[in-house]
Amino acid sequence: MGFQKSIISIAAYALFTSATGLFCLQNLVQAQTPVKASEAVTLNFQGAEIEAVARTFASITGRNVVVDPRVKGTLTLVSDQPVSRAAALGQFVAALRLQGYTLVESGGLYKVVPEAEAKLQSAGVNIQDERATNVPTSNQIATQIFKLNHESANNLVAVLRPLISPNNTINANPGTNSLVITDYGDNLRRLSLIIAALDVANATDAEVIALQHALASDLAPLVQRLMGVGGSTVPAGTAENAFKTTVMAEPRANALIVRAANGAQLALVRSLIHKLDQPDANRTGAAGNIHVVYLKNADATKLAVTLRAAISSAASPAAAPTGAPSTPAAPAVTTGGQIQADASTNSLIITAPEPQYRQLRAVIDQLDARRAQVFVESLIAEVSMDKAAEFGIQWQGPLGNAGSGVVGLLGSNFGIGGKNIISLATGAATGTVVPGRGLNVGAAQQVNGVYVLGFLARFLEDSGSGNVLSTPNLLTLDNEEAKIVIGQNVPFVTGQFTSTGATTGGTVNPFQTIERKDVGLTLKVKPQISENGTVKLAIYQEVSNVLASSVNAPNGPTTNKRTIESNVLVEDGAIVVLGGLLQDEYAGNQEKVPGLADVPLFGNLFKSEARSRKKTNLMVFLRPVVVRDARATDKLSMDRYDLMRSGMQDAQPTPSTLVPVNQAPVLPALVHQPAAVATPAGQ
Repeated sequence: MGFQKSIISIAAYALFTSATGLFCLQNLVQAQTPVKASEAVTLNFQGAEIEAVARTFASITGRNVVVDPRVKGTLTLVSDQPVSRAAALGQFVAALRLQGYTLVESGGLYKVVPEAEAKLQSAGVNIQDERATNVPTSNQIATQIFKLNHESANNLVAVLRPLISPNNTINANPGTNSLVITDYGDNLRRLSLIIAALDVANATDAEVIALQHALASDLAPLVQRLMGVGGSTVPAGTAENAFKTTVMAEPRANALIVRAANGAQLALVRSLIHKLDQPDANRTGAAGNIHVVYLKNADATKLAVTLRAAISSAASPAAAPTGAPSTPAAPAVTTGGQIQADASTNSLIITAPEPQYRQLRAVIDQLDARRAQVFVESLIAEVSMDKAAEFGIQWQGPLGNAGSGVVGLLGSNFGIGGKNIISLATGAATGTVVPGRGLNVGAAQQVNGVYVLGFLARFLEDSGSGNVLSTPNLLTLDNEEAKIVIGQNVPFVTGQFTSTGATTGGTVNPFQTIERKDVGLTLKVKPQISENGTVKLAIYQEVSNVLASSVNAPNGPTTNKRTIESNVLVEDGAIVVLGGLLQDEYAGNQEKVPGLADVPLFGNLFKSEARSRKKTNLMVFLRPVVVRDARATDKLSMDRYDLMRSGMQDAQPTPSTLVPVNQAPVLPALVHQPAAVATPAGQ
């Protein structure tokens, strides 16, 4: 009886709603008896308003339903047979989905909203477990988090995005390698199966393949190129780059370590190695013991000496101590070969049996590694300042009258040359003495028709400053000394001979012996890189210059020289101060007439005073940068090149119509070319 009432009530409600639209929905719902959870219902909605159908399902489910004002339109929903309450609700959600709407649940409340808004109002968030059993199966929208174990989340976004409805989203979190997908529950289950199928370990486990005849260090790069994986043409982050076939040599066991992208690639690598690992048919008898090894980085001449010394020390057994018990003599280990260097091809010629050659080859591969380089930046800053001041007053005058038997002189004179009043009075007429630098104020009096200098006041203030900044840079190999000299080659007279008188026998040719020396900036550095990245530097730094006032000196020029020679430890890229000079010199000289010069203020007329002060600040800084590969070297070179080029562009002359030369030289722009994959020598 209850089942029939439910069918009649729902049909009558739909009939009234679709026919007139004036029936009060709230009164009708309140008049109906709520449907029990165990009762089945038959749906028969023909062109009914979505809002009216939603309120009917509120009565069926016993929950409140809120309809978004943007949800408009009619709905047709018919079931031929009675269905359960949950099935009826699923059919209602499916019908809404076809019209671009959906039903979301939040806090026990159903909301009918546009599909595009569902991802913002849905409260359901699930985290996929290992078996993917907690993925929702309904037509409701939910958010699912998929944690990936093998595949990259960014790679799967492009694969899964076309499978998700346009109004829903998919996002990747690279930090945890997870996917966050918001979509309908049935589509989430389908996506879960796709993700589980794609999130597998594509690469095989590492496999060690022992070689019988070939050398692992020779065969590894050859197999890499034959497999087409030797270059780096695949963009970083792609699946091909993440799971590419890798072949590495293990010289100690003479084996290859292979990690293939898949089983087929691994089988191909095995087959290729088996075909290449064959004995050399051309090496028979004694000729088969001669091997040629082309070096990539080491010097063949130096390496040959090292290997010969290692073989000699290994071949000579240590002498047994006196009195030791006699034991059966073990078979002597003979080298059976020689190592010669060919400097023209930078290669080694080794004459040795196959077992010993393999041992030597393992040592050569370790010593023939690419050596790191060190870029040394140094900064030499020197600031100097000189100040000098002089003040003096001198008097000279006769005592007595013309014709007197005794004539006296009274006066004061200080200094020499152009600073002395008597020297100026006697030498001014002939021009042999000129006044000193600065302001000179004099007065002359007439004596017997001759003007005689009787008063001289001199004032002088001299100041000078200099700022020298040098930044020499060097790039050198590890454990190799480098030197840079920036300056002039100045001649110094070391001896001379001239004729001292007339000669009777023959002609005497005067001569001079000259020695030339570098004057300027000299930097010598020998770096040594430790295993932890610390750089040990053996440094010799010299800064020298010719004293300007001694250029024309009879005994030759005088040079100022500052030298630092030290060994320091510096971290890679750190700055260290090598040393410096903080010098402050003061000098004072005073000449005065005793007694008179000590009178306050009036005493300045009877004295001469000179003061000077010189300050010099010199500091030397150094910064080493370790450059380990070609990419770092290229980056460093391009950076310095662009810095120099930009400086030249900024130093262009101001355009002028009178002087037609308006351009200064500028370095050409460089287009960076990717470095080609180097091919090992001898292959």
